[in-house]
Amino acid sequence: MNKTVLTDCHKRIIPFIHNTPVLTSTLINERLGCKVFFKCENFQRGGAYKIRGATNAILNLREAQRRNGVVTHSSGNFAQAVSLAARSLGVPAHIVMPTTAPKVKKEGVVAYGGQIYECEPTVEARQAKADKIASETGAVFLHPSNDLNVIIGQGTAALELLAEQTDLNFIFCPVGGGGLIAGSSLSAKYFGQDCKVVGGEPFEADDAYRSLISGKIEGNETVNTIADGLRTTLGDINFPIIRENVSKIVRVTEEEIVLAMRLVWERMKIIIEPSSAVTLAALFRDCKENPSDYQNKKVGIIISGGNVDLNQLPF
Repeated sequence: MNKTVLTDCHKRIIPFIHNTPVLTSTLINERLGCKVFFKCENFQRGGAYKIRGATNAILNLREAQRRNGVVTHSSGNFAQAVSLAARSLGVPAHIVMPTTAPKVKKEGVVAYGGQIYECEPTVEARQAKADKIASETGAVFLHPSNDLNVIIGQGTAALELLAEQTDLNFIFCPVGGGGLIAGSSLSAKYFGQDCKVVGGEPFEADDAYRSLISGKIEGNETVNTIADGLRTTLGDINFPIIRENVSKIVRVTEEEIVLAMRLVWERMKIIIEPSSAVTLAALFRDCKENPSDYQNKKVGIIISGGNVDLNQLPF
């Protein structure tokens, strides 16, 4: 792996994605004592950063593979991303979604032309259904986070952020399946200037936190978190990248997630989903516990998405 892989990926996918804006908030800066730069992937096509990895993965398929389509499993954002990327490239998209997936995300998949197959809300049920579809249709399986082409694609959000703010001291990312933070850590490694990458994770789904401590991939005993996009676990491709390049993972409570989400809605006037709010919540917690680490520093935050069911707001 080298920086050329990331730059080539960015050139490949740029016709199909948005270079999303970077926003700031004077109030948030004052509360934290550092300068925070929000990479707003809630303004991305499909409402989340995942279009980056989905597009790169499909573009890396051979023409014969594309004809048979792609299949994935996702609670929402990657499902929408694959559907949208596949439509842009003329490829059939088969999408496995748990019955508990938010209605707004299912509606997005349908709107983007993906075909939904529902399953029970377990990792095992998702994979079994996806494997069955792949076997029956010949579709290529795209893992939402444990696929190198997906990981590299997701890393282009941090690449763009570092192109605009070259001297960031930190980049904060949410941690679910691990694709975004793994890709972001590669961008920080190759394009940052001693830029540390920190993950944010709910206490209710803290497998990545425990995995970094134990040195092996841990499962989740609970996924009872409002951050529905972070209920998945790390994979054997992204975990070694995370283990090598991520400084630490900060866990946050459900209350902290809701407070951070509300703060962004009220003060920045933008819609973010709970999984995105985890990163700001993690920065608030770590600034409180380790204030000298952040005083007058520059911190990037990847706002991962803005797909929210407005009928089920937590405030």
